[in-house]
Amino acid sequence: MKLREEMPELTGATEWINGEVTKEDLIGNKPTLIHFWSVSCYLCKEAMPEINELRDEYEDELNVIAVHMPRSEDDLDIDVIKQMAIGHDISQPTFVDSEHKLTDAFENKYVPAYYVFDREGKLRHFQAGGSGMEMLKKRINRVLGTEEK
Repeated sequence: MKLREEMPELTGATEWINGEVTKEDLIGNKPTLIHFWSVSCYLCKEAMPEINELRDEYEDELNVIAVHMPRSEDDLDIDVIKQMAIGHDISQPTFVDSEHKLTDAFENKYVPAYYVFDREGKLRHFQAGGSGMEMLKKRINRVLGTEEK
């Protein structure tokens, strides 16, 4: 995805965990952070507490959606995905993308990966990898129109 492109439709989930949302639920409401993760990804597990912190800190100002992107056949067990979500306090809606439909729509190749969309659903920031949480927070603040918290 390129900056300023429209958020893809959130369709093609194998299953949703913690409730289902649509693109229409998110657009016009508030900015959105969509983060891709995988049960086999060590960096994802390392970053999850910081993502959960952002989710909780910006609860009223930011939508946070998780996307589970399997990296191998071993990542397809829905029970393992659900247990990992519980174990890592992933309470936000989680799109289980076992067929890579949303992954392909985003043209995403990485976990963890973070996409920040503005209120209108336009991509304002993308980053991949386990570091750079300060940069992610700065970009979220910019989209929210607030200074550093």
